Amino acid sequence: MTEEKRKIYQKLFTSTFQLSACTFGGGFVIIPLMRKKFVEELHWIEEQEMLDLTAIAQSSPGAIAVNASILVGYHVAGISGALVTLIGTVLPPLIIISVISFFYKAFRDNPIVNMAMMGMLAGVAAVILDVVLTMTKGILKEKRLLPVLMLVVSFAAVRFFQVNIILIILTCGVIGAVDTCWRGRAGEERK
Repeated sequence: MTEEKRKIYQKLFTSTFQLSACTFGGGFVIIPLMRKKFVEELHWIEEQEMLDLTAIAQSSPGAIAVNASILVGYHVAGISGALVTLIGTVLPPLIIISVISFFYKAFRDNPIVNMAMMGMLAGVAAVILDVVLTMTKGILKEKRLLPVLMLVVSFAAVRFFQVNIILIILTCGVIGAVDTCWRGRAGEERK
């Protein structure tokens, strides 16, 4: 293994380990932090690529944070990069949950811990709102009606009509695939 590859793997591991260890609230919280790290700081991924990776991570089975880190690792360093980021993302929660399980009874009944958890919920809500606004901004930059319409209809279907989220994801996936094929063919015809 070359020195350069070793440094990339080390940076992938430490970045995902730190993000996973310091993030409470799941995948919707870690995604903007991954964006900041890999898009803005390291410049390993373009903004649109991160949005695409996020969409794939959200529509894939499993934890969004793990899916996103695997996709980022694969994008940066192939299969071995995906394995490195997988370990870096899964290890901190595994360690934290193992420690907490030993002291579960004391944590469960502690009012200070309960208040801290309630405070974290507010922070998680703010970060999720930031993700929504950031992704919406990216969609609006395209100046296309279909993605905006899908965003609004999906929100309304889940919020007001309690439509199953899996149905929403599958429907949006099909619509997106059809739209991409249609735009690809339209682009070929113009040439």
